[in-house]
Amino acid sequence: MTQLAVDDLTLEVRESSRRKTLEITVDRDGELVIAAPRGTEERLLRDFVLEKRLWIYQKLAEKAERRRRLPRKEYVNGEGFLYLGRSYRLKRVAQEQQDAPLKLVAGRFQLREDALDDAREHFIRWYSARANDWLTARVKEHARRMGVEPAGVKVQDLGYRWGSCGKGNMVYFHWKTILLPRHIAEYVVVHELVHLHEPHHTPAFWRRLERAMPDYEQRKAWLARHGIEVEGV
Repeated sequence: MTQLAVDDLTLEVRESSRRKTLEITVDRDGELVIAAPRGTEERLLRDFVLEKRLWIYQKLAEKAERRRRLPRKEYVNGEGFLYLGRSYRLKRVAQEQQDAPLKLVAGRFQLREDALDDAREHFIRWYSARANDWLTARVKEHARRMGVEPAGVKVQDLGYRWGSCGKGNMVYFHWKTILLPRHIAEYVVVHELVHLHEPHHTPAFWRRLERAMPDYEQRKAWLARHGIEVEGV
């Protein structure tokens, strides 16, 4: 069983031999997941969902509200911008002070005043370039270890998805992945590489992911709880 329908709720079931308790999480895109010890009876899963139903509705509502309320960046001096889990303050500089519109210098993002009108595009371009380099290196490293051969890496806006595995073994990542803490971004990489073996979220997928990254559940849970807080630009 990979999915469980309880009234108007549909949950993806993820079983693990390491897990001792039941847990429900809400993914970044609103997907409901119930993690369970391997072999848990469907009746017990249903009872647990019914017990937690009000909590689930509350979390779904909170997630939708937080999406609506995420503040827009103002690109003022001192504003924080994430990069691999750390927040770097912004400093606006005169056009003659640097050649590129946007740079990360001595622990501060420096944005040229003449680039202010297109600041968001400059940040996305900067993040995308760094994401391409960092994620390509991580993909090569983990692919060798996991015995897979991705055709390449592409970084783009994937909406509410962190990653995707496309035709011809191409691996895609959202540019916002580079905003996540390193160990969480590593999880996104390994998750997508497992899809080269197992296209769907079957029990075999989660078993293979667990072998490749034994603590994946903690990383996955962090992403489900905090991923929405990654503000972007």
